[in-house]
Amino acid sequence: MKLQHYIGGIENLGPVEFQKRVFVTPWEERIFGIHVAMMGLSNHLSESLPKYRIDKVPTTFKSFWTWGHLRTGAEGMNPFDYFKFRYYEKWLGGISGFFVDEGYITQEELDAKTAEYLTDGNVDDGPLPKGGSSKIDKQVIQYLIEGDSPKREIDGKPKFSVGDKVIINDIPPDKHTRLPGHLRGKTGVVSEVYPGAYTYFFPTEDGLGTPMTCYAVAFKPADIWGEALSDPKSTFYADLFETYIAPAS
Repeated sequence: MKLQHYIGGIENLGPVEFQKRVFVTPWEERIFGIHVAMMGLSNHLSESLPKYRIDKVPTTFKSFWTWGHLRTGAEGMNPFDYFKFRYYEKWLGGISGFFVDEGYITQEELDAKTAEYLTDGNVDDGPLPKGGSSKIDKQVIQYLIEGDSPKREIDGKPKFSVGDKVIINDIPPDKHTRLPGHLRGKTGVVSEVYPGAYTYFFPTEDGLGTPMTCYAVAFKPADIWGEALSDPKSTFYADLFETYIAPAS
């Protein structure tokens, strides 16, 4: 992950303000709903677990969209923009850019609509779109109930066993990854091997994509943050894909 995605433990960042409300403004509920609908209508669901009859749903959304795509968009932001915008503003930017890239709207149409909202000043009071389809609603609700499992079954045995000493690969920070940045190059011990295998839905440059075993790896906090910032009686655990782990010689 890039620096802006693993700032935990960095000194002198100042006090952290916890936002207790899930949605600060009404439009954030809308962008959350749009994201959920995109996941519930994603074209990969015809091959997912469970399988959905996406081909029977009368939707014009024909693209591939998961949490991973949303995360990729956020990681691709300029770090200064990432810290400047609020949580759902990042979602809005990523999803808007995705619709432009996929050809659903043009950049000119997006800019014009944005200017219209900024001029009006009542982005939260605009009317919701009319129409739609009960089959689309049913599909999205079914997805919310049943989900889309990343768990798979594969042949072969896990590469590592409980008690194995391992070192975490040093993934380049400019690539999209599910590896916490503060663990790169650190040494730990496998504490649990999860049954089955897990996929990330789409391939990434850091080795994700095909189903693989996942592990719980235990670390000494002092090996990550140093003695002065660590409780010697504590243990730090991380769930990691097999592609991020190598034997510690």
